[in-house]
Amino acid sequence: MSASDLEMREINLVELALRIPPLLFAITIHEFAHAWMAYRCGDATAKNMGRLTLNPLAHLDPMGTLCMFLSQMGYAMIGWAKPVPVNHFNFRNPRRDDILVSLAGVAANMATALTVAVLLRVTLGMGLWDSRPALIVWNMAIMLCYTSIALTIFNLIPIPPLDGSHVLSQLLPYEAARNYDRLQPYGYFILFLLVVTGVVGLVLWWPVTHIAQALLGPANIYWDVF
Repeated sequence: MSASDLEMREINLVELALRIPPLLFAITIHEFAHAWMAYRCGDATAKNMGRLTLNPLAHLDPMGTLCMFLSQMGYAMIGWAKPVPVNHFNFRNPRRDDILVSLAGVAANMATALTVAVLLRVTLGMGLWDSRPALIVWNMAIMLCYTSIALTIFNLIPIPPLDGSHVLSQLLPYEAARNYDRLQPYGYFILFLLVVTGVVGLVLWWPVTHIAQALLGPANIYWDVF
């Protein structure tokens, strides 16, 4: 193994250490929001299965988590968490509540991105980020903002089983919704193809970058602390 290989591995491990906590937080808040909204709409299934929690271990899928780790190191481009179990028969208004539960996750991610951006912009220049540990936290906050926006936009793609597909299915007329729902058995395969071919990355790059830059403004700084 050459020196350059060792250096690249060290860089990857450093990047991994900075990227994983924001990613875990963004995924956890997303799944928690689904569970919380389902409970508010009358379905306690997720709560009874221990998913109404901010403990990331309750939401992680072993294989999906491994793929997410590899993705952060540049070896894969896909990952997933355990879907939140929902029983639509427990909803007070099934059509409306399915939309609310589906949008709760992306709303939580967008709210996270906005909160982080506001905090960084407000505290920029206050002298709170002068130490190396503080700058590491700053870098992770920047990554959390970008990751949260990416999860928001990705999950709004109307391909099963993503949240956007639930919303679109409920908004379509009955016959159109039935035809659209026939895509569900093929949704994972379609998503996999779009991810590994780089289509999803191309679709996400422009809106994620520009939304993050707009939210962060002058706080859109990634500090070299290593």
